[in-house]
Amino acid sequence: MKFLANVIWILCGGLFIAAGWVVDGIVCCITVVGIPLGMQCFKAASLTLAPFGKHVVWTGGAGSAIANFFWIILTGWFLALSYLFAGVLNCATIIGIPAGLQSFKLAKLAWSPFGAQIVTDGQIEAAVR
Repeated sequence: MKFLANVIWILCGGLFIAAGWVVDGIVCCITVVGIPLGMQCFKAASLTLAPFGKHVVWTGGAGSAIANFFWIILTGWFLALSYLFAGVLNCATIIGIPAGLQSFKLAKLAWSPFGAQIVTDGQIEAAVR
């Protein structure tokens, strides 16, 4: 079921959004200072490409909180708001609720990617420990 949901997600725009994250990551990685931001963009791209069956677990500390503060100021608020808006639109129909829930998950990652780890269903218990 997750495979089919991911295929539908990719066909309905997930591929284009993930490609946008990759382009943003490449642009960020042009400078040495932007490499940490670029790595977070690549993390978001991997989750955006196939979000069903994956979870986001936060394991960061004070350093991640400081980095997330600057991320939110620079771009995180806009990205999270975009995913939140898409989630609300998707949840307007019953058939769109699963995609809407994935958009809400992506909004949380877009809001604070530093210290976040993407895990699959089988890895979630090990990551929480």
